[in-house]
Amino acid sequence: MTDTDVASTAPGPRSGRRAPRGPGAPGPRTVEDVRGRRRLPAWAVPAALLAVALALPFSTLRIPGVFEGALNSPPTLHLLAFCLVFGGLATSYDLLYGRVGLLSFGHALYFACGAYAAALLMGVLELPLVWSALIAVVGGTLLSLLLGAVSLRVNGIALAMVTLAFAQAGSILISRDPGRLTGGEEGLSLNTAAVPDAFVGVANTVNLYWAAVAYAAVATGVVWWLTASPVGRVWQGIRANEQRVAVLGVNPYPYKLAAFTVGGGLASLGGVTYLLVTGGVTPGITTAEFTLTLLVMVALGGAGTRWGPLLGAALYTYADHRLLQLGQSDGFAALPAWIAAPLAQPLFILGTLFVLMVFFFPGGLVALPGRVRSALRDRKASRR
Repeated sequence: MTDTDVASTAPGPRSGRRAPRGPGAPGPRTVEDVRGRRRLPAWAVPAALLAVALALPFSTLRIPGVFEGALNSPPTLHLLAFCLVFGGLATSYDLLYGRVGLLSFGHALYFACGAYAAALLMGVLELPLVWSALIAVVGGTLLSLLLGAVSLRVNGIALAMVTLAFAQAGSILISRDPGRLTGGEEGLSLNTAAVPDAFVGVANTVNLYWAAVAYAAVATGVVWWLTASPVGRVWQGIRANEQRVAVLGVNPYPYKLAAFTVGGGLASLGGVTYLLVTGGVTPGITTAEFTLTLLVMVALGGAGTRWGPLLGAALYTYADHRLLQLGQSDGFAALPAWIAAPLAQPLFILGTLFVLMVFFFPGGLVALPGRVRSALRDRKASRR
């Protein structure tokens, strides 16, 4: 009999009763058995959240102080679509940073590749949306495969610098506007003639919102599925100790390249979705600062967790939008200039909150409830 068999037949530590003896008596129930019966299936919570997200456009609920109008109003749905797009993008970045431990400063390049490639294919070649999106995603995936094959020859800070160099090269190329294709600093607008009418106009904001929900669901589902697979277990080992994985006879390089490629492909898909939601694309999403923003989103929510990147990106995007509106309000005009100037900058406030979060609540927002419960238990124990 193994240790597992012994543990499974032992009475639960919280039960003061002895297991009944004799033939035909039911076996003892352990704490793990009781917890297992009460636990919901793994798909229950994601399915419920997805159902709620899909049903939001049918709700007329108003939340004063949080959203400007009802949940089904175009401004609210547009803001939620932004939060979901960046939530999916942050989840794709967490596949590198949180799951494998790869510090890349070039993730924005693949996001921009998807957006600019789709805009050019629809604007110049006048291809329909489906073909433009497919080619843009395949192109972004191949680009991440190529650049990852070069960048992953080094590790640590060297990897961050190499990916930063590639991202800066792409940003400069787009800003220089070669052949007057990228639009330079003005960017590119969406060619609505190549897009189905269901995704054009304020009246169809709900369809854009559903497209953002679909992208966030795909990105999150792919990352979760891969993390739970045998490949994901190797990723966990690489993040913990890459040298130990190599000593065990597993070459870490192909696994890191796979994560790099999948993350780049999901980012390219996010770029296409971003193009639809915004109706255009600007060089602001090509900079290394944008990748640093993704890093802040992931760390804010909780790197390497199931819901952390999605939650952190959604809250960051929402706070950035609301703080920008607050900085332009009349209430700030009455404040002294030395107070109003920094408070009117969303990045100043968000950066301060991020620093406080890192110092006082490491592990991100998803770890906050557990830390609060642990603190309360310690406080009760100290009183006894």
